[in-house]
Amino acid sequence: MQKKLDALGISAFCESMGMMLQAGIQTEEAVGLLRQENSKPGPLETGLGQVQKELEEGSNLSAALEKTGLFPEYAVRMVAAGESSGRLEDVLFRLAKYYAGQKTLSEKLRSAVTYPAAMLVLIIVVLVLMLTMVLPAFTQVYDRLTGSLAYSAYRYIQWAYGFCWAALGVMVLLAAALLIGLALWNSKKRSVVEGILLKLPASGNLLREMGMYRFTAALATFLASGEVQDIAVMESMKMVACKPVEQKLEKCLKHLEEGHSVAQAAYDEQLFEPVYGRMLLAGERSGSLEPVLWRLTELLEEQCGARTDRLVGIVDPLLSGVLLVTVGVSLLSVMLPLLGIMSSIG
Repeated sequence: MQKKLDALGISAFCESMGMMLQAGIQTEEAVGLLRQENSKPGPLETGLGQVQKELEEGSNLSAALEKTGLFPEYAVRMVAAGESSGRLEDVLFRLAKYYAGQKTLSEKLRSAVTYPAAMLVLIIVVLVLMLTMVLPAFTQVYDRLTGSLAYSAYRYIQWAYGFCWAALGVMVLLAAALLIGLALWNSKKRSVVEGILLKLPASGNLLREMGMYRFTAALATFLASGEVQDIAVMESMKMVACKPVEQKLEKCLKHLEEGHSVAQAAYDEQLFEPVYGRMLLAGERSGSLEPVLWRLTELLEEQCGARTDRLVGIVDPLLSGVLLVTVGVSLLSVMLPLLGIMSSIG
């Protein structure tokens, strides 16, 4: 099974195709031009060759993309909707923007996990060095100076050892929890990790905003393809991956079944913040629902990025503080006996 293209590759493909189709170039010819531009061997070049072959045999673009196995189901479904509604160019540009935003957000989330993980590894390494090299070296120095450790010196050294072992245990547990969480997140048990994170204020708010961002972007793209509101909301729900947001959307669907518009349903169920809900209502009443949805998507993307940065900003000084306090207290504990010895000599 071929590995699917990443978000950046899909965004580049959709934007290039959209520009060529907008310039009046036929689909088959556009794919051929993209193959010439992307002459380096790789998944995209191979996929473009398969797409071109399918197009030459009479398939449409969505069917050709699906047969390559390189494009996600959402992108294929959106291209098919664009073809059936005659708005393929608009859909391709929307998909390019959507996947570019997904790439930016995923990079921020990766940095939010990578940096704390690196700090945990650094703290563990420092603590291991303290326990295996620094503290034993001080113990040997005191033993040579006094013949044997005095009770006071021994007590201070024991405090240092105890403090380092306790800190090391906590850091190892945190590192293990992070590794297990990442493994579960990338498996079928992602809901377990999500449930835990949703209970924490900082991570819970971030997950909800990410779910709303994915839903709003998908909804705007579906509406741009000419899809009716009910089906657009149902299909966009598949992109959310956040239980609290999905529950609110299910309530919105009930409003839609009763004849309400998507903007009114979202406002009644407080799907968005009040100011955003009023923006959506105003956009729908003025016939500018799609532009308003894309503006909301941009705002939600900015909020997710800012919240991720704040989360990293909290974790970074916290872990740095743990490292400084642990090393500082340990060194102070082993230095106090030395100061006592020096004062007695003086």
